[in-house]
Amino acid sequence: MNQFFKTLSRSMAMLGGIVLTFIILLTCVSILGRAMFSGLHSGFAQAWFPGLASALIDAGIGPVRGDFEVAGSLMAFAIFAFLPLTQMTNGHASVDIFTSWIPPRGQRVLRLIIEVLFALVLIVIATQLLAGTQSKLKSGQTTFLLEYPIWWAYAASLCGAVIAAIVAVYMVAVRVAELATGTTLISDEMGADL
Repeated sequence: MNQFFKTLSRSMAMLGGIVLTFIILLTCVSILGRAMFSGLHSGFAQAWFPGLASALIDAGIGPVRGDFEVAGSLMAFAIFAFLPLTQMTNGHASVDIFTSWIPPRGQRVLRLIIEVLFALVLIVIATQLLAGTQSKLKSGQTTFLLEYPIWWAYAASLCGAVIAAIVAVYMVAVRVAELATGTTLISDEMGADL
């Protein structure tokens, strides 16, 4: 069971990385296109090579239309795609100044409480995303420039949030088993080597 959730978490993180890389490339291409567009409209370009400048402008050199719409829609998915691996590796930021003195059993209880809270929050987020997806689907709302349905972005984020919530519930079960047996099944020290 543990291997399944590890593989699922890694796969989601890989998909999130691919999406994040696409967002970065899209942004870079758009910025480069915007700079070239400005340069082609400059007095220098219009004076020294007006025919080439006009031809490039007519060919569509410029910023990527709707780049911020696409980036914003995909960014939410990317964030949710990284959450399962963060849950599995205990990668959330923590400060143990106040808890380092707690005995091992108390540490297990604290880890369980934290996992339960994370699971509850992710379940609430997934539930709200489901309601938002349904609302946007019913309304038929689209983005301003590209006019693609907004519910697509909500649905993509919902998929990531549901998987993150499932992994969080699994981690609650792991922490309950750890508390019951007094053993460590998934170490807090695993980091990204999972």
